[in-house]
Amino acid sequence: MLDELRIKYDKISKLITSTYKRYFYEKIDFDNRLIGVLGARGIGKTTFLIQYLKEFDFDKTLYFSADSIMASGVKLYDIAEEFSRYGGEILAIDEIHKIKNFEIELKEIYDFLDLKVLFSGSSAISLEHSKADLSRRAVLYRFKGLSFREFLELKLGKSFQSFTLDEILENHTNIANSLTKEFKPFVYFKEYLEFGYYPYYFEAPKSYKLKVEESINTVIENDLLYIFHIDIANIDKLKQLIKLLCLSKPYELNLTNLAKDIGIGRETLYRYIHYLTLGNVLCRVDMLNKKQSHFKKPAKLYLDNPNLTYTFCKNSEIGTVREQFFINSISINHKVNYSKIGDFLIDEKYIVEIGGKNKSFDQIKDLPNSFLAVDDIEIGYKTKIPLWLFGFLY
Repeated sequence: MLDELRIKYDKISKLITSTYKRYFYEKIDFDNRLIGVLGARGIGKTTFLIQYLKEFDFDKTLYFSADSIMASGVKLYDIAEEFSRYGGEILAIDEIHKIKNFEIELKEIYDFLDLKVLFSGSSAISLEHSKADLSRRAVLYRFKGLSFREFLELKLGKSFQSFTLDEILENHTNIANSLTKEFKPFVYFKEYLEFGYYPYYFEAPKSYKLKVEESINTVIENDLLYIFHIDIANIDKLKQLIKLLCLSKPYELNLTNLAKDIGIGRETLYRYIHYLTLGNVLCRVDMLNKKQSHFKKPAKLYLDNPNLTYTFCKNSEIGTVREQFFINSISINHKVNYSKIGDFLIDEKYIVEIGGKNKSFDQIKDLPNSFLAVDDIEIGYKTKIPLWLFGFLY
């Protein structure tokens, strides 16, 4: 078994030649013995695992995917034990959610074997209520697709620094002045919004949207079905939900009517929205509420990122796309809530209104800590900030 896994690992290692390292490479504390990297399909988790293993002696490392035929029917602990017995030190497991009771097996590996283990899996994984007490042992990192900054680095072959939210709010004019000496934002921003979220765009641009659709189908038909035990008869209803979202603005969605159109109960619809949000298919924005519940009506509901809108929706509303971009960029490190005045409340402190270059301050002019995030401008002024600049938050 180990020899077969090594042969396949060698082949995969040679196929993955990218030297570009995603933002999360610098965020991970590799001193931990059990590290989980979770996120949407296609954001580069497999590439990350192989890149990390390549820093060490090949004989001391092993990679395999949990959905591999060769690993099927074999206990994860048995593979790890044999690998450790022959001098292995670092084990990387892809698609960990495909292994039944993986939490228990990872706990046993952690407790009884002298191995460092990295694993990747669906963003829908949670260890808080797992069958094993793994939350004290494993460190989980949840990551997103390419930021606009990362997209530009890959596109232009240059390196750009990221900025904190406070740096952008306080010093956006100087930051934008400096960056626009290196590139023209609107030569690339539309391309990013339509094609630039998943790194595999750079491998095969012409078939990108087909691959996005395949990835989302896999999330729905395999990952969510397996993790949440969804009735297979309702898989098409999840896909119907995505299509119907394309026909409504995020804040005009009538979920009671939507449940009727799809043919499921409202509570079931809320539960499916929660699952699809965990799977990075949908993005929900809720009102600020101390008694937050995922199984209730969201204030606004979107597809997870602009690339999904351009893939699944025939008519992409630019207002919706702008809001998706903003939420996706800022939510990585900040709490986003719906705001009755303005569009979004950030960290219970900042009010942000999203719009085009002619957007006025009328709605938020008397509010402290209020800002406009505006499309179609390269450089802003005072509290009017270029929307594209929020793509440099990570």
